[in-house]
Amino acid sequence: MGRVYESLDVKGRPCWTLFDTGSRNTYVVREVAKLLATTKVDQPRRTGLGGAVRELTESAILVASVNGRSLDTHAFVIDELASDEQGKPIEILFGALAM
Repeated sequence: MGRVYESLDVKGRPCWTLFDTGSRNTYVVREVAKLLATTKVDQPRRTGLGGAVRELTESAILVASVNGRSLDTHAFVIDELASDEQGKPIEILFGALAM
């Protein structure tokens, strides 16, 4: 099975999203997080993404819609995610806990 990508609508802004069952958590890039309610985490968390360990210090409530259906979930804010196979930047990585 290939990777599943879809555009999520976040406050009228289309955001390129990878639905990743191999990722436990959901992540949003900082540009998308500017549209969301965010908060600092009590203690920084570390996660391995894209071959690097990254420190997470902020989280957000991701409120979006896909194909006319609304969704909301917790997400960690990250500076950047990878790009898809065509070089398009991924703005949201939608993890297994939110699926």
